[in-house]
Amino acid sequence: MGAPLGSRTLVRQLKRVVSAAQNGLEVVRMGGLETDIRPSEFHVVDRERMYRLRRYFPADIPQGPPIILVPPMMISANVYDIAGDQGAAAMLHAAGIDVWVVDFGEPDVEEGGWDRSLADHLIALSSIIDKVVAATGRSVYLGGYSQGGMFCYQAAAYRASAGIAGIVTYGSPVDTLAAPPFGVPTGLAIKGGELLADHVFNRLGIPGWLARTGFQMLDPMKTVKSRLDFLRQLHDRDALLPREPQRRFLSVDGWVGYSGPALVELLKQFVVHNRMMTGGFTIGDRPVALAELTMPILAFLGSIDDIGQPLAVRGILRAAPRSAVYECEIDTGHFGLVVGSKATQISWPTTIDWIHWTEGEGAQPPSVIPMDPDSTDEPTFASLVARIVHTTGAVAEVGVDAGRAVTDLVSDAIRGTREVSSEAIRTLPRILRLGQIQPHTQISFGRVLAEQAERTPWGDCFLFDGRVHTYSAVDERIDKVVRGLIANGVRPAMRVGVLMETRPSALASVVALSRIGAVAVMLRTGPDIGREVELSEVSIIVTDPENLAEAVSVGDRVLVLGGGDQRILAEFAHPAVVDLEHIDPDTIRLPDWYRPDPGMARDLAFVLFSGSGSRIRAKHISNSRWALSAIGTAGAARLGPSDTVYCLAPLSHSSGLLVGVGSAVAGGARIALSREVDPDRFADEVLRYGVTVVSYTWTMVRTLLDSPLQPGRHPIRLFIGSGMPVGLWLRTLSTFAPAKVLEFYATSEGTIALANTSGSKIGSKGRPLPGSGRVELVAYDACTDAMLEGDDGLLRHATVNEPGILLGEPEFEAGQGPDVMRGVFRRGDVWSATTAIFRRDADGDFWLLGDRRAVIRTGRGPVFPQPIVDALGTVEGVDLATVYAVGKPGRQLAVCALTMLPRVALSSARIGEALGDLLPAERPDIVHVVPDIQVGTSYRTTPDRLRAAGLPAPTTRTWYFDAESGSYRRLTRAIIAERFGDF
Repeated sequence: MGAPLGSRTLVRQLKRVVSAAQNGLEVVRMGGLETDIRPSEFHVVDRERMYRLRRYFPADIPQGPPIILVPPMMISANVYDIAGDQGAAAMLHAAGIDVWVVDFGEPDVEEGGWDRSLADHLIALSSIIDKVVAATGRSVYLGGYSQGGMFCYQAAAYRASAGIAGIVTYGSPVDTLAAPPFGVPTGLAIKGGELLADHVFNRLGIPGWLARTGFQMLDPMKTVKSRLDFLRQLHDRDALLPREPQRRFLSVDGWVGYSGPALVELLKQFVVHNRMMTGGFTIGDRPVALAELTMPILAFLGSIDDIGQPLAVRGILRAAPRSAVYECEIDTGHFGLVVGSKATQISWPTTIDWIHWTEGEGAQPPSVIPMDPDSTDEPTFASLVARIVHTTGAVAEVGVDAGRAVTDLVSDAIRGTREVSSEAIRTLPRILRLGQIQPHTQISFGRVLAEQAERTPWGDCFLFDGRVHTYSAVDERIDKVVRGLIANGVRPAMRVGVLMETRPSALASVVALSRIGAVAVMLRTGPDIGREVELSEVSIIVTDPENLAEAVSVGDRVLVLGGGDQRILAEFAHPAVVDLEHIDPDTIRLPDWYRPDPGMARDLAFVLFSGSGSRIRAKHISNSRWALSAIGTAGAARLGPSDTVYCLAPLSHSSGLLVGVGSAVAGGARIALSREVDPDRFADEVLRYGVTVVSYTWTMVRTLLDSPLQPGRHPIRLFIGSGMPVGLWLRTLSTFAPAKVLEFYATSEGTIALANTSGSKIGSKGRPLPGSGRVELVAYDACTDAMLEGDDGLLRHATVNEPGILLGEPEFEAGQGPDVMRGVFRRGDVWSATTAIFRRDADGDFWLLGDRRAVIRTGRGPVFPQPIVDALGTVEGVDLATVYAVGKPGRQLAVCALTMLPRVALSSARIGEALGDLLPAERPDIVHVVPDIQVGTSYRTTPDRLRAAGLPAPTTRTWYFDAESGSYRRLTRAIIAERFGDF
C-alpha cells in the first residue's frame, strides 16, 4: 500500500519548499535562474565615443533590407535580444532582414558619458545610418522602442529622410502633452518638466539603479504583482523559465544610466514645449521638424500602455503630414510591445511582413491599417475598458482597493487636462507689470531682451535661414553692434535711421540703439524715403548692403551692418559709408556715459511712418507704448517659451516691431524671421521651425493662402496683427484651420490698445487690452464733422451703435499736444483724441467705421467706408475691396472697387444681399470689379489710382444703386448721363 494521503501531501509540500529554496538561492547567487537561452551572435563593426554598432549574425548576412534597431536611453541595447530565437534580432534575421543594433553603452563608464546631450545621440545615429547605407548599398529601415523610436523620428528628420526606407516604432510618443505617461495632468507635466530640467537634471544624471527603481515606482501595482507571481511560482522552475529572461532584464540587467544634459533637452524640447508636434526642435544649431519625414511609417501601440499612450503615439500622423503612416494596435502594455508573447506572436512578425510589403515583396499585413485622423482625438471606448480591466485586475491581485483607482482612471480619461489656471499664472504678471509702469520706470526693447537673455542664456532667441541663434549669442552680437555704433558717434536720444530688410542684423541694430538709449527711426524703402529722413531729422542711417545705395542717396552718414561674410560693398569707397563689420569691437573703449538700457517709459523709442506722398505721418512710439503693445499682445496671445512667432510684417511697420517681434521677446517665445513673403517658403519654414503664431499686417496673409499647408496638419494656432479684412479673415480661418485670428487696433501715440481676443465677432476690433489706458467714444456728427455736446456743455458719450470718435487716456497724463483735450466728460479730465470713428455694440465690442478724413460726404449724408468693405468682403469669391469718394464734398459718390478670385463671377443680386444689413443711405452708389487694387509696402489697400481715374466706366461688371427699387443694376452710359452727368 502507498503512503497515507496526509503523508503524500506533506511530501509534496516539502518538495515545493525545497524547490523554492533551491531556486531562490540560485536567484540570490546568480541574479536569476539559469536558462538554456543564449544571446544571438553579433559583431561590433564600429566603435566610437558615442556608440558601438552591432551587426547580428555576421557569418550569415542575409540579402534582405537592413534595419537599424535603436534602444531608448536608460535601457540596454540587449532589449532586442532577450529571448534568443524568439527575440527581435533572431526573428528578423530568420526572415531575411539584415539586423544592426545601436549600443550607446553606459554613461557612467563611458568617457564623457554624463555630459552627453540629446543632439550627441541624434548626430551619432545619423552617422550610423550613413555607415550602414555605405556598407549595404541600400536604404535602411529604422526601428525604435519607446524613446528609441523618438530617436528614429528625430534623426530621420535631421537627415531630411535621406537614406531611410521606412521607420517602425514601438510605443514611441510624439504628442507628449496630449497624453502624458501614467495619466499625469498636462499642466503638471509641463510644470514638473520645467522644474526637473531647470533645477535637478541640469546638475546630475540618472544612474542605472535609480532608473530601474524609478521605473518600478511609476507602476507600483504592476511591480508588486510581478514579484508576488514570481514568489508564488518559485517552486515551479518550468513555469518560471519562459519568463525568466524578461524578468531578469527588468529587475537586474536591463538598465543603464541617463545623462543629465540629454534628459534636460528631452524635457525642455519634447515635454514642456512638445516640439515633436509643433516642429522646430533643435539639433545643434539647426531647427528640425518631423514634417521633413517622407518615408512610410509603422507605429505599434499598446492599448494598455501607460507610458507611450495611444493618443500620444498617434501624434505622428499630424506631425509628419508628408508620410504614409500606419498603425498596429496590440492589447498589451509598454514593455510587452517588444518582449514577451505578444511581441513574439504579433510585433515582430508584423514588422517583418510590413517591411516585405513596403519592399514590394508581399501583401499588406492584415493587422496593419492606415492611421485614422479621427482616432487621434480621444481614447477609444475599447481601449478605455481594457485599461480599466487591466488596472482593476492588477489592483485586486495585490489586495488594494480597486474602486478608488478605477474611479480616478475614468475621471482622468474624461476630464480635460489642460489647466486654465496655468494661463492665468502666466498672464497675470504681465498685466501687473503694465500697471506698474510709471514715467521714470526703466523699460525698453533692449532691457526686456536682456532680461530674457539673463533668464535663459542658452534658450532659442530667433531662427533665420535654417539656423537657431541663442539668447547668449544674440546678446553678444548686440553688444558688439553697440560698440560699433558708439564708435561712430551714436549717443542717447539721437535719432538714427534704420533702413534694412527683415533680418537678424536689423533686429540687432534696433535693439542696440535701444540699449544705447537712442531712437530708431524705421525708414521705408521707396520714393518717400527722402521725406521721411527730413521729417525725422535723421543724420545717421544704419543699413544693410541691399539698401546701401538708397541710404547713401538720402543720408549724410551711412553705417553698413550684416549681409554675410562674403559680401562686397560697391559703394564702400564713398566717404559717407562705414562698414561696421570691419570694426573690431574689442578695440573700442566704452565711454563713461554709457549705461546699458537706460531708456525710461516716457522716453521716445521709435519713429514709424504711415501714409505716402503729401500724407506721410510720423508716429512717435515711446518705451511705454512699445511695452503696452509687446507685453499686452504677449498676454492676449498667451505667448510662452513653447511658441515660435513668425514675423512676416516688416520691422518698419508697427505690426512687425510692436506686435510680432515685440510680443515674442516679451513672452519669451522664439522669433522666426523670413527673407520674403512667399507661400512655398512660408510652408517650409512653418513646418521646419514649428511656427505656432504668425504676425501679419493688413492683407499680407492673402499672399500665403496658396501655400501647400493642409488644414489641421500644421502647428499654427494663431495669426496676430492688425487690419485684416473680413473676407480675408474668413479665408484664413478656412485655409489654416484650426488656427484663429487675433486682430488688434492700437494708436501709435497714447495708450489705446484694442484686441479681438475671442475671435467670435469677425471684423470687430474687440475690447481694450488689460493694462491699457481708458478708452471712450465721444458722440460724433459726421455731417458737421464735430463732436456732440450734452445739455451741460460737456461732450456726450456715444450710445450703443452710435458713431463716435475714439478717445484714449494720454500717457502719464502728459496733457500737451494738438490731440490732447481737457474738460471732455467732466471738469479737468484729460483725453487724447484720435481721428478714428468707431461704434460700440451692446456687448462692449468696438467696430471700426473709418477715419474722419475718409468719410464720404454724399448728398444724402455721410457714408462710412469700413462697413461696406466688411459686408462685401463676405461675398464668396471677393478677393479685395476698397471704398473711395468721387466728386466734391457734399455731392460725393461712394464708390466700391472689388477684385475677384479667378473663375468666380459676381452678380448684382449677391451685392444686394451682402449689403442688406446696411441702410440704403449707408450703401455705395457704385460697385465695380477691377483687375487689381493697389497694395502698399505695408500691404494696405489704397484707392489713390482708382480715385484719380474718376467715375468708373460702364461695363458688364459695374453696378449702381437704384434707390427706388432698393437693388443694384448694371451701370450704362445712359444711366451715367441721366444720374451722374456732373461727375
